[in-house]
Amino acid sequence: MKFACLVALLSFCLPALLSAETTARSVSRPNVLFIMADDLNADLGTYGHSLVQSPNIDELARNGLQFNSAYVQYPVCAPSRASMMTGLYPEQIGVIGIGSNFRDNVPKVTTLPQLFRSNGYFSARIGKIYHYNVPSQIGTNGQDDAESWDQVINPIGIDKDVEKRVNTIRPDYKGDIGGTLTWLNLPSRDEQHTDGKITAAAIDLLHERHPNKTGQPFFLAVGFFRPHVPLIAPSKYFDLYPLSKIHPVEEPDNDRDDVPVAALADRPSQAAMTVQQKKEVIQAYYANISFVDAQVGRLLRELTALDLADNTIVVFLSDHGFHLGRHGLWQKGDLFEGSARSPLIISVPGQRNKGETTHSLVEFVDIYPTLAGLAGLSAPDFLAGVSLQPLFDRPDAVVRNSAFSMALSTAWWTRPHLKTQEIMGYTIRTENYRYTEWADGHSGVEIYHYPTDPNEYHNLLNVRELATIRLRLGRELEYRKPMVSERLPQLEDSATRENRLDDL
Repeated sequence: MKFACLVALLSFCLPALLSAETTARSVSRPNVLFIMADDLNADLGTYGHSLVQSPNIDELARNGLQFNSAYVQYPVCAPSRASMMTGLYPEQIGVIGIGSNFRDNVPKVTTLPQLFRSNGYFSARIGKIYHYNVPSQIGTNGQDDAESWDQVINPIGIDKDVEKRVNTIRPDYKGDIGGTLTWLNLPSRDEQHTDGKITAAAIDLLHERHPNKTGQPFFLAVGFFRPHVPLIAPSKYFDLYPLSKIHPVEEPDNDRDDVPVAALADRPSQAAMTVQQKKEVIQAYYANISFVDAQVGRLLRELTALDLADNTIVVFLSDHGFHLGRHGLWQKGDLFEGSARSPLIISVPGQRNKGETTHSLVEFVDIYPTLAGLAGLSAPDFLAGVSLQPLFDRPDAVVRNSAFSMALSTAWWTRPHLKTQEIMGYTIRTENYRYTEWADGHSGVEIYHYPTDPNEYHNLLNVRELATIRLRLGRELEYRKPMVSERLPQLEDSATRENRLDDL
């Protein structure tokens, strides 16, 4: 009788005990809060900007690791985001434009959020993570990837209602206002805007999917639409930046004399902008940065309020940089530093060296294996990136000798006779140099030395004393090109891939 009672008791209690143990293991696994801004450059307080106010992003950097030399693979939204989320280079997944879908070329690929999802995480997206046409696709799924998420939320705010009121440098333009410089100082509240609603939805989801309640860790991707144009934000953020404090870049008269035409991603009407227009655009861009920063602050405060901060990896980044007049360029799509470089901050629970910065060269394909490793997950064999985990122990460590980026020249936008040509640019950034080739050098070559020329004013291509350095950089680029263009439609296993790389 006693034995029978004991068996009955165990049969009743054991499943509950095992369930409790499983829940405890799930809760102990770190959550991930993945925050992405759109078209944000490194004009942030924590990156040394003297005017921009970004206190919440700055605070995140003080609690994490700030990457000062982080480079995207392609400085345009769609290929950059697809590359980042698959851990593969744009040419490997066949995405070098805004209309391509990586699933058409690599249908078996496991994306970053999909990896977490397949390992028991609740995976959700709010706002823009994969590509959207902004602002036309706000409130829709955009060009999303259904296999990445358990849940998606697509807020839409007042900024969609006022698009006809925006200021623009092209009053006669009939196309998508997200393709040119447009801005609006809008008396309004944060919570009325799409990004404010994204924040509110993310906070609600944090409450609903709290691991202590569900027994399931989360991968929550929050994608803000700003500071992508149209630059619409509440007036209080414009008030932070009086026009009298904004001084547009004044480039040397001969800045472009030694720059290949293919490198100059000019956009219509931008060369004719008045000083007043330039000031207003810069003011609006900075206002939108501070608006996004406020949303980041709301998210981080909620993590703390819910006692999640000590078990949540927080990532903050953008999909690429953004020009505000350097080299006469505005926006993105080129291979200069301002476009290819992006902010990246990662905060890890129990992290050593909090508040440190690293100047180690990193690529955005490195984010996937890094987050997988930090969460204790096995990263897929096909990934092109390397883990950045060594930098959390030693910020001065070296994980790469160079950072690779690419872009299709858009010089034809203002030079129609070039439209028939497809000119691809490839570039590598080393510790001291950037080396760029357009059409394998047939449409131009650039070399910049950052210790003496941080603004890239002097193309050193024809400096005789640098012939050896140019040869070395050219060989490094030639070494990288086949590796980053190697198509992997079947996503071979690691042994097969290693053999193919050896052949290269």
